[in-house]
Amino acid sequence: MEPKLGNPQNTIDIIKKYNFVFQKKFGQNFLIDTHVLDKIIAAAGITKEDMVLEIGPGIGTMTQYLAEYAGQVVAVEIDSNLIPILEETLQGYHNITVIHDDILKVDIRGLARQYNSGRPIKVVANLPYYITTPIIMGLFEKDVPIGNITVMVQKEVADRMQSGPGSKDYGALSLAVQYYAEPYLVANVPPNCFLPRPRVGSAVIRLTRYQQPPVQVRDAGLMFRLIRASFSQRRKTLQNGLFNSPELTFSKEQISEAIEALGVPPAVRGEALTLEQFARLSDLFCGIPGQKGTSPC
Repeated sequence: MEPKLGNPQNTIDIIKKYNFVFQKKFGQNFLIDTHVLDKIIAAAGITKEDMVLEIGPGIGTMTQYLAEYAGQVVAVEIDSNLIPILEETLQGYHNITVIHDDILKVDIRGLARQYNSGRPIKVVANLPYYITTPIIMGLFEKDVPIGNITVMVQKEVADRMQSGPGSKDYGALSLAVQYYAEPYLVANVPPNCFLPRPRVGSAVIRLTRYQQPPVQVRDAGLMFRLIRASFSQRRKTLQNGLFNSPELTFSKEQISEAIEALGVPPAVRGEALTLEQFARLSDLFCGIPGQKGTSPC
């Protein structure tokens, strides 16, 4: 069994052994704090009954911990330079499969079928800022069978995921995450828990997938187009945001009538609306032909 990489010196030793160079394009910062690792394992509720998908295992620090608690770990790593390192650091574990690929191109539903008979999996990851949203939304929107997602993200992203109406952090990501899952902030993580140290703070957040969304909406796709239009220019009123959106084709009169029927002030901004109100607004637009003559629902 290889030395535990949660020990900072062991991490440094393996990096030096392979002359590994951190890649900025992959946002690589390796976790070197065992207390944080323990919190991630506990928050995800990992047992021997679980298959865990780890996105971006790095040198295998968290992978080692996951393998001790989970029945099966599938780790997807994009950086080819890390594959030989992972072969060494994980060689003593027999329940780990490492896949060299881009997670955005991987058939995760296929992995769940192959390694977990299609049952819900758990996802654990230390995600770089630039790709957090595409990965999270990809997991939700592609209908991957998921129990929960426990991820390390930039602190401001974690704040956005759990923010409510009226907050400066509230936006399209907040609404999208809260439509699919219940967010729970596990821990704030300072820069000194990583190698190299990032310039900003991080946080661990758990997203527990809803079996049914908290709101019912006739066309979720339309609702999210309305949400994106509402937050594309935060200073604009809801009406102007919707009218100026290239994703929507409703007239000013149709938009004004829908906002009035929603029962909110004409000059309201999107940041004031709840998820439930966006769902109701979407339903009000359903069946109304846009200016191009096509009905969105």
